[in-house]
Amino acid sequence: MPLLSTVKSPSRWFLLLLIGVLMSPVLAVLASWLPLSDASGQAMAILREMGSTVLPEYMWTTVQLCLMVTFGVSVIGLSTAVVVTLFDFPGRRVFEWALLLPLAMPAYVVAYAYTDYLQFGGPLQTMVRTMFGLQGRVFPEVRNVVGAAWVFTFTLYPYVYLLARTALGERTVHLMEASRLMGAPLGRRLRMVALPLARPAVAAGVALALMETLADFGVSSYFGIQTFTAGIYKAWLAMDNRIAASQLATMLLLLVAVLLGLERRAQRRMRFAVTKGARAGSSDAQAVRLDWRQAAGAWFLCVIPVVMGFVLPILFMLRPLASEAAEVPWARFGEWAFNSVRLGAITAALAVAIALVLSFSVRRSPHGSVRAAAQLAGIGYAIPGAVVVVGLLLPVAWLQDFVPQAQIAYVVTATSVGIVWAYLVRFCAVALQSLQSGYARLPISLDESARMLGASPLQTLVRVHWPLLRRSVAAAALLVFVDVMKELPATLVLRPFNSDTLAVVAYQLARDERLGEAALPCLVLVLVGLFPVMLLSRTLRGSGR
Repeated sequence: MPLLSTVKSPSRWFLLLLIGVLMSPVLAVLASWLPLSDASGQAMAILREMGSTVLPEYMWTTVQLCLMVTFGVSVIGLSTAVVVTLFDFPGRRVFEWALLLPLAMPAYVVAYAYTDYLQFGGPLQTMVRTMFGLQGRVFPEVRNVVGAAWVFTFTLYPYVYLLARTALGERTVHLMEASRLMGAPLGRRLRMVALPLARPAVAAGVALALMETLADFGVSSYFGIQTFTAGIYKAWLAMDNRIAASQLATMLLLLVAVLLGLERRAQRRMRFAVTKGARAGSSDAQAVRLDWRQAAGAWFLCVIPVVMGFVLPILFMLRPLASEAAEVPWARFGEWAFNSVRLGAITAALAVAIALVLSFSVRRSPHGSVRAAAQLAGIGYAIPGAVVVVGLLLPVAWLQDFVPQAQIAYVVTATSVGIVWAYLVRFCAVALQSLQSGYARLPISLDESARMLGASPLQTLVRVHWPLLRRSVAAAALLVFVDVMKELPATLVLRPFNSDTLAVVAYQLARDERLGEAALPCLVLVLVGLFPVMLLSRTLRGSGR
């Protein structure tokens, strides 16, 4: 079957154009390996030199970081999911949503907060030295691989917690009850029934957490650790070699592709593990009631992640804001907030429009190449921002060299075109997933009835689908808006001149050790991030009824 052959010709070419726009950065990164010019040979020489110097450090640091994050998010996410799903204790309902709060914290904000409080001149070490008459460093340095793993663990464990909680709540009910009736003690039921069924969910959550770790730039740059993302920016900005940067980006892209494959495989295994008749929340009847000692242990297990990943960073950021409020550039804060809101609103509107077109096309032609095209458009969220930046600027540089008078580089880098393009590549997948979930709840009989009444496809979309999809559209727009507000790597490079956003300003001020001034934009980003967490928590409560 030819590509998109099931769709009429104008729609087919329009969909091809959309897919080309969204996939061009990835294709440009892959094309950097083709021996098209002398620059490619020079880049290979630089890459060989990096292979004998810094590239092993990039790889080893990235592997170390991923291993520590894997262990941390697995232990915290799975243990908290088991506690709030299979046991009953006072405060359990509060922890069900409170454990999601660290999702609202950008990892680089948590890194700034802990560094400001725990560094040599920070309040904690100063107080300890004063109390005990000590000199020198009291606690180890925070800015290292272990500190970065700490930050990522307590900000990303909700991925594992959320998926494991869903798996335990929906897929283990009947088997746990059957094993109880057969006389198996609680420990054996957990070890032999619940945990094996939760493994695919844990694997999927870990893969998502590792993709976020590999895509990070703020934490690795601020902590000075040599990861692949930091190496890409060094090759591009310090060495001034875009081909070498794109080849490093390809290596990072391969790692992400492996993780994405593992996540998709784990999701398929989760579907295979579904038991008929299981419903979210139906495990409440089998929840084991804990006595006060056991409940105290459950409280401790649930409180620590929330405190470390949300409460303490907020308090640490409020302290410098209160003490240095007079130095905060309040006059420029409105400008930074306006730039962030403007870019977020534009991207959210365009992403929702593109996702609506793709979802409607899949609705009309649910099989074959149309669905494949939608899946291609949906992989952008797994692509790190550094890879998107390189893949976007690489063809721009090629075209500018080929047609100097066209001023293509000016249009992409000096206006909002380039940064919105990069946002769409990354975050269209978020809107697409939300709208496809909305379409999944609409029976196909609605389309058949509209067609029998003589409605055209456009009339069906406007008069039938749109009123029923408003909540999904609003959720998609909100999620894209929040992701754009928090995004750092692409914004740092592609933002228009004199158009700093809250994320960029927070990074620059923190890098200059001006944490009091950085606290305000950081706290605003956290406040904005709370909205999708509240939406997610409300959705989970609704599905559990």
